Order: sequence, then structure tokens, then C-alpha cells
Amino acid sequence: MSGATVMTIIGNLTDDPQMHYTQTGAAVASFTIASSERRYNKQVEQWEEGDALFMPCSAWRDLGEHAAESLTKGTRVIASGRVRTRTYETGEGERRTVTEMTVEDIGPSLKFATAQPHKAARTGNNNHARGFDVGPGDPWANDEPPF
Repeated sequence: MSGATVMTIIGNLTDDPQMHYTQTGAAVASFTIASSERRYNKQVEQWEEGDALFMPCSAWRDLGEHAAESLTKGTRVIASGRVRTRTYETGEGERRTVTEMTVEDIGPSLKFATAQPHKAARTGNNNHARGFDVGPGDPWANDEPPF
């Protein structure tokens, strides 16, 4: 990940994550995180919202499926991932530029809420690709650590 721009964003989901699948069957969840600065204005003695950032995000494979199952519109989340900017051309020939995040980790913020996490079952494809032993000898296959 050398040279990648890594960012952590805290904000609220603008809608439920939307699940999609590539032609090869890889799962990807798409969602947008809205984040804005909140500051106290001493002159009027009240909180004010700053400019909002709307970050389009995608989470791939198991992470995307877990996000879609666990997170809903309005949930305050903390997400970390790689940010990239790309340019594309619309059907009308206009050039557009978009900045988006490929999420590597995401979860609900516990500042104003509680959560009850549940360990997800591992899938053979993703763990095998990462070099994990997912066969019967896998010491991490159950809920108990091997030590």
C-alpha cells in the first residue's frame, strides 16, 4: 500500500449500504458517509454545523457483506481505508472527477450508541486467498483461541 492515501472518517451513513456483485461473484457494498465539523459559536452560544463532506465508499467481499448486514441509514460509523480520485466521462461527453474511499475497516461509533458484535463465520475463498488454513486443522475455526 505504498503511496496510497489512507484516511479515517467519522460520520453518518446517508442510506443503507447497497450490495452488488461483480461478474466474478465478488461482493461489494456501496454507501456514502456524511461528515461535518461541529463547533461552538460563543457569540450566539450554540452549536453550528460546518461544511459537510459526503464520501462515497465501497467495501469488498466479507467486509461489504458484514457492513450491509450490520449498518443502516443514519448509523454513526468510523471507517478507515484508501482514498483515490478518478476521472471519467459521462454519456454526454462531460469529464467528471470523483474522490472515493475503498474501506478496509468499518464499525459503528460507540460515542453515542452501543453495539453487540457477533463473530462472523469465515468463508473459504477469502481466507484461503489470504493464506489462512481453512481446513479441519484451522486453530481459529472455532470461537476459542488456540492458546
